[in-house]
Formats: sequence, C-alpha cells, structure tokens
Amino acid sequence: MKDTLNNIVAEIQEQERKLSANTTSFIDEAFKMTVYLQELLCTLKEKVVGKGFSTKDEEIHFFKQVKPNILGKLIYYNKVYRIETACPVDNGNLNQNYYALQLRGLTQEYKEHVCSSTFYRYYRSGRTDRDESYFMRGNINYHDGLNSYVFEIDPKFSTYFDYKVAKIVANELIYNYLTTKLNPEQNPDILLQNAETKDIFWTQTKNALIELIYALHASDAISHGKIGIRKISLVFQILFRVSLNDIHNSFHRMKTRAGSRTLFLDQLRYSLEEYMDKEDH
Repeated sequence: MKDTLNNIVAEIQEQERKLSANTTSFIDEAFKMTVYLQELLCTLKEKVVGKGFSTKDEEIHFFKQVKPNILGKLIYYNKVYRIETACPVDNGNLNQNYYALQLRGLTQEYKEHVCSSTFYRYYRSGRTDRDESYFMRGNINYHDGLNSYVFEIDPKFSTYFDYKVAKIVANELIYNYLTTKLNPEQNPDILLQNAETKDIFWTQTKNALIELIYALHASDAISHGKIGIRKISLVFQILFRVSLNDIHNSFHRMKTRAGSRTLFLDQLRYSLEEYMDKEDH
C-alpha cells in the first residue's frame, strides 16, 4: 500500500501533462481530469476498504496527505469546469467582472468557514499531536458540532477531516487560478498564503521573466515542449505572484529592441560564470 501511495502524485502529474498537451481547451482538460480523479478515488476506496492499512502512521498519512490532495484537485477541476462553462464572454469587462465575482465568493467562504476554525489553525501550524483523532477512521466526535456533510461520508473511507484538508487544497488551487485571470494589482487582497512559499517572488523585470519563459519553451525544457507559452506563463505567474499581462506583445517588442535581444539570458550567463569562479576559490 505504501509504495502505491508514493506513486499516486507522480501518476496525477503525468496525467495532467498528457491532457495539457493533447486537449484543445482548459474546459476539456478540467472535465477529463475530473473524470480521471473520480475514478482514481474509487479505485483507492476499493483498496482501502478491502485491505486496510498495516500501521497507524500509514493510515494517518493517507487521510492527511494522499486522499486530500486527490480530492482537493478533484474539487478544484470540477469547480474550474463549472466556472469556465458559465463564463459569459471570452474577454472584456464582463469577463473580468465575472472572475472578480467568483474570487469574492471564494474569499467570503474562506473568511467565514475556513480561517477562523480551530482545525485550520492546527493544520496550518504543522502540528501532529492530534493526528490520530483527526486522520484515523472511527474517531468522529459529534459533540464538536460538525458540518452536516459528516452524515453523508462513508466512515470506511473518510475521517471527515480529510475532507477539510481537501477543501483547503482546493481553495488554494482555485484562488491561484482566479488570480491569474485577473490583474493582481487590482485585487490586492491575499486570500491564502503558504508560509513556506510566501517569501518567493520575482525581483527582476517582467520582461526578464518573459524572456526566460520563451527561452525555456524554445528549448523544449518544459514537458518536452508539448505545452504552450500560455500554460508555462501561468505556472510562473502563480509561483512568483506576478501578472505578466500580454506576454506575446512584450516578446515581439524584444525581437526588435536595439542591442542584445536576450539581455536577461546574457546576464544569467555572466552571473553564473562569476558565481562559479567564486566557488573555485
């Protein structure tokens, strides 16, 4: 069971890469990932119910890490599919207002039902002292006044709190998705911040990042060149919390600029060689 669990994340990432390269739209990709993840959960449920776990640590790991990440992505892709299929237009003010409305709804849900909860603070702090109560089956305490969803879950394949973690995972993914649809400068409210990544941000110019993205794409350095510039740029925008706006026009301006057309790449090479020389001393 443990080896199977360790391979799940890699399997999901591989499926995402395949669909990203072969689907014609993100709507199609979101739908197919929803179906794939639902089937994956059903397969895992059969194994868990049939074979169980060999140790307490294995059970806790499954319900704290493995299942919530699968279910979280399932909730995310299903939500994105619903958002995109209901989007009124492809672009313009109506489009921006629609995504802004979705983001406000997510923010409100987060403030009312997530960040104020005792469990959220427990999970975010990285504590483990109550893991046996939260992430092992058969420990649901109805005196805590739990959400009515608890009556719908299968106690053989849920601890209730695994769903809570899945919602946290899903909300972060949905938030990142929506913020890439909007200009972050116009939406400064920070819904969710991962303490481990909040200090990661881009400190060079936006043109420098665009130059790097195009270089990685041109050299087939990401997914063997099978995904487009738009998807690569979305990854970097999420990672570095920066809006790149119309990268295609920026790139075409680079092609006609005076002097070197690869200013940032030239600087990277110089900085790396200088760093290597220092390491040699």
